[in-house]
Amino acid sequence: MKTQAIIQARYGATRLPGKVLLKVMNKTILEYVIERVKKARRLDDVIVATTVKKEDLEIVKLVSSLGISVYCGSEEDVLDRYYQAARAFKVSHIVRITADCPLIDPRVIDRVVYDYFNTKADYCATTEDTFPDGEDVEVFSFGTLKSAWQNANLLSEREHVSSYITKHPEKFKLKNVMCEHQGVSFKRWTLDREEDFQYIKIVLENLYPKNPSFSMEDILKFLEDNPHIEEINKNVIRNEGYIKSLKEDRRIIRDTNEIF
Repeated sequence: MKTQAIIQARYGATRLPGKVLLKVMNKTILEYVIERVKKARRLDDVIVATTVKKEDLEIVKLVSSLGISVYCGSEEDVLDRYYQAARAFKVSHIVRITADCPLIDPRVIDRVVYDYFNTKADYCATTEDTFPDGEDVEVFSFGTLKSAWQNANLLSEREHVSSYITKHPEKFKLKNVMCEHQGVSFKRWTLDREEDFQYIKIVLENLYPKNPSFSMEDILKFLEDNPHIEEINKNVIRNEGYIKSLKEDRRIIRDTNEIF
């Protein structure tokens, strides 16, 4: 009964191409994500799920050099990429992490995994209206993932892995994990635009050399002492990609027959 993190990563981001391979202090954003996710104590292993596109070979090479398992699948159908990766590596419980969250706190991952098992939920996640954007953790069973893979027929549900799950509370037992810190949901710690990179770069350069295992609380204290930093990316819209997907949404016809 493996509990493994699957980190989705690709080179071809629309708003900031190659963002996961951008470097801070000679280390890529993806390396920071992997390093911090691996510190979570309630995970058995970490997998990176990228695409079959030629440009993502750099991600494959990097991940392989780190001794991390990698799966290459669909670029646009990220739900299928997750499902096929989980099936290939026989993952029973999936922790979904995106490669644009280099400030992810492993303690938050452990908390969400604990609540997932403790409540026997089908799906457990941090709530976006209480946590900073960039502390995003989702945990779900392989059965839940398979059900979404079989039934999700909107493009937005294929591109955004858990969309079908969260829209159907009548089918799945959902659990939300609330942030213990008040009034921090407006904070933006994720990487989507150049402003985000400049912001994250400053945080990493100031916290990582002193303590590579810095926590969410350490970031909050640093920002409290340096409030001007949050001006850098304050105008970037949260969930911009998902909002765009919903505007362009349409129903698709799929073949869900599995090939063994």
